[in-house]
Amino acid sequence: MEREISSGWLMFIGFRSAEDRIVAAVAEAGYADITRAQARLLAGIDLDGTRLVVLADRARIPKQTALALVNGLEAAGYVERVPDPSDGRARLIQLTARGHGVLPVAIAEEARIEADWQAVLGVRRMRALRGALWELASNADPHLYPPEAPQRQKPEGGPNG
Repeated sequence: MEREISSGWLMFIGFRSAEDRIVAAVAEAGYADITRAQARLLAGIDLDGTRLVVLADRARIPKQTALALVNGLEAAGYVERVPDPSDGRARLIQLTARGHGVLPVAIAEEARIEADWQAVLGVRRMRALRGALWELASNADPHLYPPEAPQRQKPEGGPNG
């Protein structure tokens, strides 16, 4: 008897396909030295910088693994460590000019992926999918709020808070 594929696994398949496309687009644009793991970590860096422990938490990896990935990204010129203005003892991981160069490439590919998915699902079903995914994501991560949510006090440390 075959087991039905779980919703979580189906979401992972969609995510992995999108991630493959983004990593390929970034490599084709001249950033071929970024690994998939490094790309996931880069995606978690806030524009004003992020502490290593927060990056590790967002990527769901041990701090030591995040440190190794950051070291590689720093050596390649994508990130730098800067003092955290809120705590002189702490450091933030911040994108360099080279790191910022990756963003428009990744964002453009994300837009193409969304358009492709909408072409498959249609506007109504795509809107419903995004609504359902936001509901699940907000339930799983109390720091995450959909952009159309009423302005609430956002806890510190969330990827958009």
